[in-house]
Amino acid sequence: MNIICLDLEGVLVPEIWIDVARRFSVDELKLTTRDIPDYDRLMRYRIGILRKKDIRLEDIQAVICGMAPLPGALEFLNYIRQQAEVIILSDTFYQFAGPLMKKLGYPTLFCNILKTNPAGFISGYKLRQKDGKTKAVMALRGLGFRVHAAGDSYNDLGMLKAAHHGVLFRPPESILKKYRRFPVALEYDALRKELLTFEHSSQKKPAKAG
Repeated sequence: MNIICLDLEGVLVPEIWIDVARRFSVDELKLTTRDIPDYDRLMRYRIGILRKKDIRLEDIQAVICGMAPLPGALEFLNYIRQQAEVIILSDTFYQFAGPLMKKLGYPTLFCNILKTNPAGFISGYKLRQKDGKTKAVMALRGLGFRVHAAGDSYNDLGMLKAAHHGVLFRPPESILKKYRRFPVALEYDALRKELLTFEHSSQKKPAKAG
């Protein structure tokens, strides 16, 4: 049985935090996992900026409601869902993802949970588990699935290594130069071909988590 695991932001939808940064003219929020590999450090930084700029969860949700999938993303997703099972593995949060999942036809999503205080500010977050993308891929392999995966950021590298076949989609130059082991797709047609070529998958063992 074949299964495809996809990152969300940068692969199917724009980077949420970049749209939020533009909406509120806060350049500090433009940093993403493409820039800072340490996710906890990045989130603590974001939470501090939000409080400083008086931006609440409901303000961010209003921005997200106005976002749309990347051009061609819905057609790409609809096509590959006809060929294989698909799971979105993301480090975003369920409080963010709802409107975007509706626009993508409600694919299966594994992500995280935000914590808020009584004033409506984001006060923290809860991960499903540390390095959840990698562990999800390893668990799927343990269930007998042949897993292909695609992502674009530092926090996707673990799942790409753990998959039978990992693909970088429109990665930043810093990742492109350092991780030449992965094929690169710049358009959805190329990504579709990479992800659906199951018969040529390697038989490599999954990477260890952590």
